[in-house]
Amino acid sequence: MSEPQAGHNGQLQAITERINRLEDAKKETSDDIRDVYAEAKGNGFNPKAIRAIIRRQRADQKAAAELAADIETYMFELGMAG
Repeated sequence: MSEPQAGHNGQLQAITERINRLEDAKKETSDDIRDVYAEAKGNGFNPKAIRAIIRRQRADQKAAAELAADIETYMFELGMAG
């Protein structure tokens, strides 16, 4: 890891401020998600089941994207890519 150089205090401050803003936004988003699960529970839904569905939906999207990337790579290697 490189040592910080003199004069980079402003850049370091900007980075830490951005990270802090993003952490605040992440907490707000987490709170919003928790509220939606609480609403679902209040409406008679099982939050654990909903969490499992969300995990599967998100995993399927990631798996599909990975598969598409693999197909594109293989087609390029085979000289089939445009």
